[in-house]
Amino acid sequence: MNKFLERFNLHDETEDYQEVVKNIDRDIASRGANLWILIFAIFVASLGLNVNSTAVIIGAMLISPLMGPIMGMGLGMGINDLALLRKSLINYLFAAGVSLATSTVYFAITPINAAHSEILARTSPNIYDVLIAFFGGLAGILAVSCKHRGNVIPGVAIATALMPPLCTAGYGLATLQMTYFFGAFYLFLINTVFIALATLVGIRFLQFPLKTLRDHEAEIRAKRIALIVVIMTLLPSLYFGYDIVKQEKFRQNAARFIQGEAQFQNDYLLEKSIDARQKSITLTYGGKKITDPEIEQLKARSAYYGLENATVNVRQGFVYLNENKPTEPTNPLKQALADKEYELLALKTKTDSLAALEVNTAQLLSEAKALYPELRQVACTELHFPVPLKKGEVEDYLVYLQFSKLPDRKEKKQVQDWLETRLHRKVKVVFGQ
Repeated sequence: MNKFLERFNLHDETEDYQEVVKNIDRDIASRGANLWILIFAIFVASLGLNVNSTAVIIGAMLISPLMGPIMGMGLGMGINDLALLRKSLINYLFAAGVSLATSTVYFAITPINAAHSEILARTSPNIYDVLIAFFGGLAGILAVSCKHRGNVIPGVAIATALMPPLCTAGYGLATLQMTYFFGAFYLFLINTVFIALATLVGIRFLQFPLKTLRDHEAEIRAKRIALIVVIMTLLPSLYFGYDIVKQEKFRQNAARFIQGEAQFQNDYLLEKSIDARQKSITLTYGGKKITDPEIEQLKARSAYYGLENATVNVRQGFVYLNENKPTEPTNPLKQALADKEYELLALKTKTDSLAALEVNTAQLLSEAKALYPELRQVACTELHFPVPLKKGEVEDYLVYLQFSKLPDRKEKKQVQDWLETRLHRKVKVVFGQ
C-alpha cells in the first residue's frame, strides 16, 4: 500500500518555492514584449473567430500571455502576499482592457460580421466551463511548481481558452450585440476566477510558506471577498448548466418520439426540427394529406416520451399535389408532371415505411410487453392485395404475437383493440405460442 501511495507523492518533484514564485512573478507584467505579444495574440484570435478557423484560434491561445497575471492573483492569495496580489490584479485589468479594446477595434473595421460557430460557442457558459477552468488551473499550477513541466502549460492554455471569450466580447461590443458581449465576458470571468482559485488550492496543497500579515482583519476581509467572488461567479453557471442538461434531455426524448411515432401511411418525413429552448418539434411531411384526428393522436403520443409541455407542429409539403384548384386553368403537361411526381413520392414513402417498420415493431414490442408480460415476440408486416388500392385507402397490417401462455378470447379481443388504437389502422392478429 505504501508503494501505491508513493506514486501520488508530489513533494520529491516540487521545485523550490522561491523559484516558483519568481517564475510566476516574471510573467505577471503586462508591458513591453509581453504587452505586444498579447495584442498580436488578440488579433490572431479575432481573425480565427472571424474566419471560423479552429486551428488559428488554438494558435492564439498558445501565444497569449494572459495566464501570468491570473496565476499571480492565485499565488498572492495562496501565500498571503497582498503586494503580489495587487500587482497581479492591476496587470490583469490592464491586459484585459487592452485585449477587449483591440478585439473591438478589429471587429469594428472588418468587413465580415457574421457570427460563426466559433463565436457562438463562447456566448453560453455553464458549470462545465467552471470545471474545465478549475481542473485546468490545477494542472497549470502543478506544472509550474514541478521540476519537469513537459507540455502541460500549452495544454492548459488551450483547455481554459482565455483569448476567444475576450475576442467574442469585443465582437459583441463592435456589433452592438450585448447578449454576445455579456455571455462571452462572463465566460472570461469564469476562467479567470477558477484558474486563480485552482492556483490558490494548489499552493496550499503543496504547503508553500505563508506570509504573516500584520493586519489580521484585512486578511479575513480578503478571504471573504474572494469567497463571495467565487460564489457569485459559480451560481449563474449552475443555472446555465442545468438548463443545458434539460435541453439535451428534451432533444433525446424528441428524437425517440420522432423515430417511434412520426410515421404515417403514404407519407414521407421530409424534414424534422427540434428546438429544445422553445420546447417545440416541427415535422414536415410530403405525401397524402394527414387528417386532423391523426395529427391530434400524434400530439397525444408525445406525452409517453416525456414531452408533455412540448409543442408539436405538423407541416405538409406536398398536399398541393392532391388539391384541385378550379381557379387555375388545367395544364396537361403540368398535370402529367404532377402525377409522375406523386407516383415517385408514393414509391418513396412506401420504401420509407418499410424501413421504419422495423423501428416501430421494436417500439411496439417494448410497449406491449409492459401491458402483457407473457408476450415474447412481435412480427408486423403490411398486407399487399392483388387489386391495387385507391388513393387514400388504408392498407391492413398483419401482426403475429408469440406468447408464453396464450390469452383467452376476451384478452385476445383486448389485444386486437389495443393494436388498432396504437397503430391507427385495421389490424389482423395471429396468436402463437
